[in-house]
Amino acid sequence: MIITLLATVVVLSILVFLHETGHFAAAKLFGMRVERFSIGYPPRLAGKKIGDTDYCISAVPFGGYVKISGMVDESFDKEQLSKKPEPWEYRSRPWIQRFTVIFAGPLMNILFALIIFIGAVMIYGVAVQKPGTEIGQVMDKMPAAEAGLMPGDKIVEVDNHPVETWKALTEIIHNSAEKEITIKWMRNDTLKQAVIKPEKKKMQLENGSLAEVGLIGILPQVEMKHVPFFRSIAEGSNNLYRITKLICVSLIKLITGKESIKSLGGPVIIAKMAGDSARSGFGTLIGFMAFLSLNLGILNLLPIPVLDGGHILFLTIEGIIRREIPVKVKFAIQQAGMVLLLALMLFVIYNDILRVVTK
Repeated sequence: MIITLLATVVVLSILVFLHETGHFAAAKLFGMRVERFSIGYPPRLAGKKIGDTDYCISAVPFGGYVKISGMVDESFDKEQLSKKPEPWEYRSRPWIQRFTVIFAGPLMNILFALIIFIGAVMIYGVAVQKPGTEIGQVMDKMPAAEAGLMPGDKIVEVDNHPVETWKALTEIIHNSAEKEITIKWMRNDTLKQAVIKPEKKKMQLENGSLAEVGLIGILPQVEMKHVPFFRSIAEGSNNLYRITKLICVSLIKLITGKESIKSLGGPVIIAKMAGDSARSGFGTLIGFMAFLSLNLGILNLLPIPVLDGGHILFLTIEGIIRREIPVKVKFAIQQAGMVLLLALMLFVIYNDILRVVTK
């Protein structure tokens, strides 16, 4: 419990800090006044003012914000928005500067993920699958584990079809979701067999799309091979692209109704995953942070009020109509967005608890 709590606090604090630092640094670069750097949403709990900026911790966790003078944000401060913008305020700055300040937050999260992906390749190398059908890893609580399969076993036959390659093996299993199949394997010099029913689960295919396939919970044997510096950059960037594509496909399915909103994971699931990652080792925890950071960066670009994507939508509209959207309109939309975001957060937490309790 303590490990889970500490891992959650550390992971979320680092990711939120990086995100808000992106906004903060860009605003300072363009000479905008930053009034507050908050980890968490209002009300304010504690902090210290240094110069023009109040660095603080606020009551509502799982987020944060940078309050830039003259900007309609999560603080819902109307006072400064009822007067003509000053030279140091967000509203008085050119469009490209305002866009850069908003985009810098998600960009920091995406760059952080990219650095970890590249660093992981540099340190560990790339996984190269060994030829043949020997099992490298068996997932807990999956059909293969329940049937007694173990790492090192060599699968020789699936449903009376001899298999010599991992591709041939997985093709049969993927096409046999929720159907009983007979698998034969060699353990040392002993032939074993079992009837196994692959579970229907979603996975990412080689083309990046999601599909429901049969899985029994086995992975092939792999060996890690170190690669040159520039190859490491290419491999790490490719991992970023591949996971980004998977996240975007999942979001599209959610938006179009092809995926249930109940599949969303919230803070309870994130806490559980952070704790599991921490217990698995520092490398696993850092990998989880990279995945979560990429998610945070992409989700924040959605055109939803309160999120950075909502601000970018305002800027896009203002760029097209060549004038500022009335402050009162922005303020009302931001308030509605905050209510919807809190409602979604409560739903996701409730869904998380149900998942954990009924598991």
